[in-house]
Amino acid sequence: MAGTYQLNQHPARPTARPIPIVLGLPVPEPCGSCGVRHMSLCHAVEDKDLARLVDLATTDTIRPGRVFIQEHDPAIEFFNVTSGTARLFKLLPDGRRQITGFAGPGHFLGLAVGPSYSFSAEAVDDMKVCRFPRPKMVRLLHDFPAVEHRLLEVAAGELAAAQEQMLLLGRKTARERVASFLLARAAPPIPCGPTETRLHLPMSRSDIADYLGLTIETVSRTLTRLKADRLIELHGPSEVELLDTCQLNAIAGAEFAV
Repeated sequence: MAGTYQLNQHPARPTARPIPIVLGLPVPEPCGSCGVRHMSLCHAVEDKDLARLVDLATTDTIRPGRVFIQEHDPAIEFFNVTSGTARLFKLLPDGRRQITGFAGPGHFLGLAVGPSYSFSAEAVDDMKVCRFPRPKMVRLLHDFPAVEHRLLEVAAGELAAAQEQMLLLGRKTARERVASFLLARAAPPIPCGPTETRLHLPMSRSDIADYLGLTIETVSRTLTRLKADRLIELHGPSEVELLDTCQLNAIAGAEFAV
């Protein structure tokens, strides 16, 4: 995968930063300041074992536009997203690109059934990730069985998302697709978590159209109509406020957490 991404090899670690205390135990950096640990893979690791987790992972920054997972390359690294957004895509034989999803904080990327990646991932905006080389990931699963259980949950979630995407592309109208997309972005990342009503959408309208199997014009017209119906409010090109999630849910024709 050489040359496909730009990563810091030796990230600087602050020396004067106080170490947080949880239940009387010091939580090592960067885990101590991670705002998404509760909804990420690391949630399966107890505080007393986080120092070992820090030794296995490398914290890196990925700049916008950089491909850090390349389809068909050997799956030698795995990524836990702690901030930012990635677009996931596959390339058709003729070079066309199909966006298959977006990954944000708490997502775990790179888990491959076989020896190579089945998709590509590119940073939409500035991303921060915890990077695990394959040998260290194998050691992590061996040392922490709860992490393996968490990975099974991740795989089950990805399967459900793939089935929803098949339904979205095969049966839903443009209005239903856009409503489904907005509700999926608003859904809490963990069960019983708070639902977002003000969404930051760092991806372009072109990305959204590609993901939904629509044209850019159709996506723009649909958002405008939803705004006219007082279901959403647009605050610039990247900010959408959901005004009536119940009605959006009815339009989407699916149950989302609201």
